[in-house]
Amino acid sequence: MLNNIGKSLLNSGRNFTANNLIQYTMAKIEKLWFASERIWITTDEGQTLSRPLEAFPTLKDATKVQRLSFKINRFGDSIRWEEIDEDIHISSFYNTDEADYDNEIARIFNRFPQLNVSEVARSMGIHKSLLSKYIYGIKKPSEQRKEQIKQYIRLLGQDLMAI
Repeated sequence: MLNNIGKSLLNSGRNFTANNLIQYTMAKIEKLWFASERIWITTDEGQTLSRPLEAFPTLKDATKVQRLSFKINRFGDSIRWEEIDEDIHISSFYNTDEADYDNEIARIFNRFPQLNVSEVARSMGIHKSLLSKYIYGIKKPSEQRKEQIKQYIRLLGQDLMAI
């Protein structure tokens, strides 16, 4: 029988299999490392899980020293990076979404590398990590959000043309 955490995850609409859900409700993080542009963990049940760094833009942008300055909490279910103000729960490792750079938002930012992701996000009123996840293809923006991003960039272009 699933505990309340398991039930919440099951009802969250996230990409979990029943098997992963049951494992999640019992597993504890024992070890963490970085390799091949991924964050890896092992659990007390012997599982080895990983996620692409694109799933955690703050970690992707962090230095190697910052990435290695973490603490696993006393319950073994989350990791904290104090210096970069990042927290990751073990449930994030059961999500199987991978980076997909073949998307319209990524193509725009690749075509115009002078666009500053932080400034575009700030100007639009969204968090930089969310815009980064759209660019990396970890999250898929709604059609409305995609149009808002493109419209902001068009307005930026018009402002540049007025110079």
